[in-house]
Amino acid sequence: MSDIKAMDRQAERVVVSEPTPAEMRRAMGSFATGVTIVTGYDDGPVGFACQSFASVSLEPPLVLFCADHRGRAWPRIRRAGRFTVHVLAEEQDNLCQRFGSSRGRKYEDLDWTLSRWGTPSLSGVLMRVHGQVEDVHVAGDHDVVIGRVLELETDAGEDRPMLFFRGRFGVDDPDAMIAPNLWGWGEHWG
Repeated sequence: MSDIKAMDRQAERVVVSEPTPAEMRRAMGSFATGVTIVTGYDDGPVGFACQSFASVSLEPPLVLFCADHRGRAWPRIRRAGRFTVHVLAEEQDNLCQRFGSSRGRKYEDLDWTLSRWGTPSLSGVLMRVHGQVEDVHVAGDHDVVIGRVLELETDAGEDRPMLFFRGRFGVDDPDAMIAPNLWGWGEHWG
């Protein structure tokens, strides 16, 4: 017990500053994540690229995603109350670039339909999760969105998922596409 108390006293004397955004981005880049597009419809189709997506609960069926609350698309999706999360396949870098940028028209010349839930559905993705906003928690510069799953659509194909790892898309190819500077921590896509 005394060893633990001595370590606690020693730790109290060490001054450690929290990581900078660049340090955070570099360290968290070691955790591979899938890449998704979150879409919604509020006086027109909106959407953003998102790498923070996860299953939360099986009963009830809940998922979460994180969105920059200063972004342009997320406030409109929140207002609409419903969303679709699209899990991208490895070769869908065109969709990732389109929805990962604040420039350009995301839906111009794009193959999409309106789902029965009133949200844009993109074609050719590995999976779609249709949901409604259940709860939103502010966490720093992002909102943690908890959504109730209304319907799942999966593709039984053999495509591999798009992964984001150490600032690049993919883990197999050292020449993989390098992510734009705004990808990941601190982006304004939501």
